[in-house]
Amino acid sequence: MSNLAPIFVSVFLAELGDKTQLATLLFATDPKLSRAGVFIASAAALTLSSLLAVMFGEQLTRIVSPALLETLAGIGFVVIGLWILFVK
Repeated sequence: MSNLAPIFVSVFLAELGDKTQLATLLFATDPKLSRAGVFIASAAALTLSSLLAVMFGEQLTRIVSPALLETLAGIGFVVIGLWILFVK
C-alpha cells in the first residue's frame, strides 16, 4: 500500500456526509447549473483548501512538533465528539 493511500482514505471518509458534500449535493439539484460545472467548482474549492492546509501545515511544523500537533488534533476531535454527544 502506498504511503499516500491512508491520506486518500482519511480525507475521503472525512468528506462523506460533511457540510461541503451536502452543499455540493444541493448545488447539483439546481436545474440552472451544469452538473459538470458544480463538480469542477467544488473540486477546485477542495483542491485549493487542501493546498492551503498543506502550506499552513508545513509552516506550522517549523514552530510545533508533528507529534504535538497530532496529540492536539486527537484531543480536539475527542472534545468535539463529547460535545456533540452530551451538549447537542
